[in-house]
Order: sequence, then C-alpha cells, then structure tokens
Amino acid sequence: MRVIGTAGHVDHGKSTLIEAITGTHPDRLKEEKAREMTIELGFGWLTLPNGEEVGIVDVPGHRDFIENMLSGIGGIDAALLVIAADEGVMPQTKEHLAILDLLQIPAGLIVLTKTDLASDSGWLDLVETDVRTVVSGTVLKDTPILRVSARNGTGIKELISAIEKLLQEKPARPDLNRPRLPIDRVFTISGFGTVVTGTLSDGHISIGDEVEILPNGLKGRIRGLQTHKRKEERAVPGSRTAVNISGVDTEQVRRGDVLTSPGQYQATRRIDVHFRALKDMSKTIQHNDEVKFFVGASETMATARLLGMEELGAGEEGWLQLELREPLVAVRGDRYILRRPSPSETLGGGVVVDHQPKGRHKRFDTDVLKSLESLAQGSPADILLEAAMALQAASLKEMIAKSRLESTIAESALQELLATGQIVLLEGDASNTDSLAIALPHWNTLQEKILQLVEAHHKQYPLRRGIPREELKSKLKLALKVFNAVLSLLVARHALLDQRGAVSKLGHEIRFNEQQQIKVQTLMRKFEANPYATPSLKDCQAEAGEEVVNALIESGELTSVSADVIFRKKDYDEMVERIRTALRQHGQITLAEVRDLLGTTRKYVQALLEHLDGIGVTVRDGDARKLRK
Repeated sequence: MRVIGTAGHVDHGKSTLIEAITGTHPDRLKEEKAREMTIELGFGWLTLPNGEEVGIVDVPGHRDFIENMLSGIGGIDAALLVIAADEGVMPQTKEHLAILDLLQIPAGLIVLTKTDLASDSGWLDLVETDVRTVVSGTVLKDTPILRVSARNGTGIKELISAIEKLLQEKPARPDLNRPRLPIDRVFTISGFGTVVTGTLSDGHISIGDEVEILPNGLKGRIRGLQTHKRKEERAVPGSRTAVNISGVDTEQVRRGDVLTSPGQYQATRRIDVHFRALKDMSKTIQHNDEVKFFVGASETMATARLLGMEELGAGEEGWLQLELREPLVAVRGDRYILRRPSPSETLGGGVVVDHQPKGRHKRFDTDVLKSLESLAQGSPADILLEAAMALQAASLKEMIAKSRLESTIAESALQELLATGQIVLLEGDASNTDSLAIALPHWNTLQEKILQLVEAHHKQYPLRRGIPREELKSKLKLALKVFNAVLSLLVARHALLDQRGAVSKLGHEIRFNEQQQIKVQTLMRKFEANPYATPSLKDCQAEAGEEVVNALIESGELTSVSADVIFRKKDYDEMVERIRTALRQHGQITLAEVRDLLGTTRKYVQALLEHLDGIGVTVRDGDARKLRK
C-alpha cells in the first residue's frame, strides 16, 4: 500500500487532477467547494494497472493554508509537483518544492496541468526549461515532466503508467513491528464512535488490538479498520488508514496525536535536530527564537536553541535543541520542518537526531557537538540493523562484517537487536556467529508472503494437503538453506505444518462438498465389491474427478501402488499382512501363489509385489519373493 501527495501553487489544478485519475474529488468541506480551494487535507485513491492500490493526499496550495499542507505531506511515498502550464512556476510552487526537498520525499513526478489552456508547444517547452532550472539541486532534479489536461483527459493514462513505474522502483515500507499512525483527522460516525485517520508507518495494526493515543496516554481498542473505504482486518505500513476506536471520546483526540501500540513510544518536550536553512530565508535565526515545529501530523511552537553558533543564516546548517511548548511523538530519523510564526515563512528543516535528550545542552560544549555528530550517523544498533537490512537473510558474521563495527561494540549492538526482536534468528543461537538471521522487516514481509502463498494454494486446491515444498521454494526464490531454516521456524512457531513434503496452514482439512461426497460413496462401493481387483486410476478419475481421487490418496483412504493400480487402505493393509504371513510360514512366495492367495489377477499382483519391493518389505529372488531382512 502506497500513498502519494500533491504539491503546488493554489489553483494549479491539483484537486481536479486527482479527480481525473481517481474518479473522486478530494475537496470535502463546503467552504472548499465554495472557494474552489483545498483548505484541509483531501483524499482519493486508485488501483494501478498492476493491481496495486494507491492513496492520494491532496494538500492545500494557498499560502494561508500551507501549515495544513505540512501535516499531510510528511507520510507520503512519492509526490506529484503540480504546475499549471498557463502560469508556470509560482511562489507556492517554490515553497512546496523546498518542503519536499527538506523532507527528502523519496520519489516524485512533475505534472504540467491545464495544457489545454497553453497548447503552443513552444510555450510548453519554455515552461519545462524554467521548471528544470527551479528543481535543479533538489530531490526532484531528475524527475520526469508529464504534460496533462484533466479537462480533456490528455496524458492521464501516461501519468497513471508513470506512477506505476515510479512505485515499482521503490521498496515498500518495512514492518518494524512498532506501529505509529500520526492522526490528521478525527471525527465521529453515528453508531460507531470515534474514528481517526492517518498514514500508518513502522508496523501493522489489526482489529481487536489494544492501542494508545499519545501524548495523553489514552487507551482504547480497535473495533474497525478501513483502507480506501474498504473494511480490513489488518492495516499494513504505508497504508492510508481509518481506525474506529472504542473507549476513547472524539473530544479527547486532536490532530497531531499519534496512535501506537501501548508502551512503544513516549512523548517528549525536547528534541535535538540537525537543521538546514533555506537559501532564501529572509533573516537569520537567533538563539531562543520562537518557531513552529512540524513533524508527522503535529505542529507546536518551540524555542530554538542554537548549539555551537551564535546565529544561523540562509543556506547554512547546524545543530538545534528545540524546547517544545506541547508534548509530541517523534523518533530518530523523522524529517521535520520549521516555520517562522510571524510573518509566516518556511525557514528550513532536517532530521531528528535524538528524540529523548537527557537535558538542556550547554550550547558550546564540544562533547555535546561530537555526540550529536555520532548520533547523526546512527547508534551501533542502528548501523548493525541497516547492515542486516541490506543483506536480507545472512549469517551474524556477515551482518557484523558489513556494519564495520568494532567486535565488542558489534556484539553489544547484536544483543540489543536480538533482545528487542529487531533481528530474528532463523537457526542456531547468538553465541555462534555462523547462525543464520534476518532483520525483522524482512522476516515480516517473508512470513506474510509465505502465508499468502499457502493460503492461495488452499483456495485454489482445497482438496490437496498443501503446497509442495519445492513449489513453495521456487515461488519464494530462496536458497535451500534459507528456505529450510525459514520453514522450520514457521513450523516451530505453529504458523504452518510441513508433512510428507506438503506445507499447509494449521487446521487445514480436506473436506468434500455434498456432490463430491456422493461421488466418493459411489466409488467406494466399487472398491468394496472387488477389493483386490479394483477400478483403474483412470476409471476412478472419470468417476469422481482427478482432484477428489488425489485427495483420497493424500488423506490415506486410497493407496496407490503403481501408475494405474490403487486399493482402499484397509484392503491394501490386509493384502500386505496376508503376504507377510505366507512368507513367514514358507520363506518365499511366487507371483502365481500370491495371485491364488488373493484370488485376483496377475495385473494387480505384479503391481503390488513391485511396490512392496520398492518400499523394502520384500526382495526378489529369481521368480520368488522373500521378506527383506
């Protein structure tokens, strides 16, 4: 599940473009309809040609509403920078572009809208040249430019294809098993109660889960989930999600709060950050300046304490400690934006380095500055986890080597990651560096894929025990050692069963429907009538169907002794015991003697004896058989 956000100047056609590609107009407030301008966040969604569902967040373009824009743009996977072809680059275009760059949005497209109003190709070429100049040096410097008209449909199909290609090249968000949903809307639905919406990150949530809403520590339980107006049992990272919560009143929740699993996060009033000022910032930032701090869907006033400098000018970078007026939730690595409250101006932004500093720093303490530099590179555990993420499934030795951490530091970091479950041992133990392991996000993704493949096989072939091991391994494209270790762990955790070369979900049973049951009963009567001269495999399949016959064999009701000879299990066991008894009495037995013993024909006896030779019950000695010792 991915989320795309729009950005661009007011009245450049963002909402109309979303309606053209999704069929849903994102403006939902009466005031927005009247003013033809997006004030709050609007939403739409579409299904791409490859079947992937994508949510689209429409954000305001007008200067007066840019702070609402910031609450929506932080959780997106890609951005559409929308520029009207008849006007070109405008002030809010540049400000939105600066915000996208500060937030390091991972992917994007530039969309020239309203080309029906500027059809001259020479003019469009000039606009594109101007756009290329403006985006140079930003995250969108190499981004494709697409020409569209939402009014007449020109370029819409090409835009949808470009979105699909863009997202295919970007990895899905990892599941770190620590869900975090910054709340950007709160409302009530009659008969259901409190509903909050946001873009889920860092983990998954399911119906029935207990949740906590920070910073106030409200506890509730998930009674319903929706993604794109479709009910879901489980929401995954990156999905645009609506959560119906019991035990929490609407009045207790506000935009900017964060929905999490209990005990996963803590709110803070102090944050250490690395800051990059915009090149066109109007005046320097002074120590103790009041600023507006935006992270996730939250905003609060903050005091900016400059560390290691007296002032910070346009285009410069430095360290800040922000004293927040209101508590909020953020984690190391979150991107943020600072704005000047009056007159309103985007100052710059950067990345959170420490979301729980121990206290107020001395401004010119060299040890503090060195510590911040080190934290910006990541803690040893962060570095080792990144190495594990890059390697997928690998030995602990390989993960440590890739991290380039000193051995004692690496060992401590490894123990921390194992204790918190961020690295999962597939086999062996932590004391052996040859043990195979995998980072938690990769494990969650792999586990989910395996369970989906097994479930899909059960649905497609309900009369089979499970998916063959080799088929599952082939679909997963895993090395044999990794596949065996992963499957063994899932079996040990009671997520799957692995029996006789077939992998199934726990509790899966072969069940015949009423029509199939009638066919089985008819077939079994034929076996009962001639237990040692049974219908051929082809006759059985013609009578009951290939899947039904295979199910009877897999469940053990029928036993196949050759490509065309099968018996009921009870009759097969009886024949084998009679042959064993005769061999124990006489030492050996011929094919003709077995034929007379069972009162059947050579065809069935020969198939049965060759089968018993193959499984090691008997051994051939000339024209006779003996019991294998």
